[in-house]
Amino acid sequence: MRDGTEAMPGFCDLGFSQVDVGRMERRGFPEAVLSEGKNPEELALIVRTLVERNGVALATRANLMQYEKVHEFYAEARFESVGRCIVVERTPLPKLPGRVAVVSAGTTDRPVLEEARVTLELFGNSVEVIQDVGVAGIHRTLAAKERIDLCSIVIVIAGMEGALPSVIAGMVSKPVIAVPTSVGYGASFGGIAALLGMLNSCAGGVTVVNIDNGFGAAYAASLINREVARAHAERSAEEKELGQTQGHT
Repeated sequence: MRDGTEAMPGFCDLGFSQVDVGRMERRGFPEAVLSEGKNPEELALIVRTLVERNGVALATRANLMQYEKVHEFYAEARFESVGRCIVVERTPLPKLPGRVAVVSAGTTDRPVLEEARVTLELFGNSVEVIQDVGVAGIHRTLAAKERIDLCSIVIVIAGMEGALPSVIAGMVSKPVIAVPTSVGYGASFGGIAALLGMLNSCAGGVTVVNIDNGFGAAYAASLINREVARAHAERSAEEKELGQTQGHT
């Protein structure tokens, strides 16, 4: 690699960073870069290292100055300003079947929703975005049920008291991944109230990620979606083989 970088088994030593270039081989999806605390030059070098190895790169919690530096290396790089993500997609990842719903309680949750959406789409998922259907207007939640039912996994994003994931989990038969956000007034404690509410959900099977962690929710949903697709493919292959065997008897 250029600039004196030295490839090592599974990671690349940049001196200031040990870039996990082997993560996609191990887990099926590449390492993402948390941009906060990195200067633009360092971030750009990490992104370039990932693109050269994996064909794609994602940097979360990024700013415009960091994007401009990455754009010097990759004209196709794009900045998702609301979700604060830098995306380089030189060799797109395989498309996954099924659809992931990303549901937010309010419009103030949109940055977290966008981080989840960008991650999901980069990882090959089709996404159904449903915004501003919080429980303060429960009729909005109920009106979204038909769209949610068409999806295989549901990411639900909410601040305040964090009630929306419980409501949706009680309505649908799909896996629900809950994301508490830091949206709310004083006693929301920066998302802790929503986090605790989701962890104490009375609806069974709700999985909860960290506060404002749209990326983590999208990563988990992508893993589930990929495994479901793999199971379906294996079943189809077995059924085809069985049919061929019966045809010869």
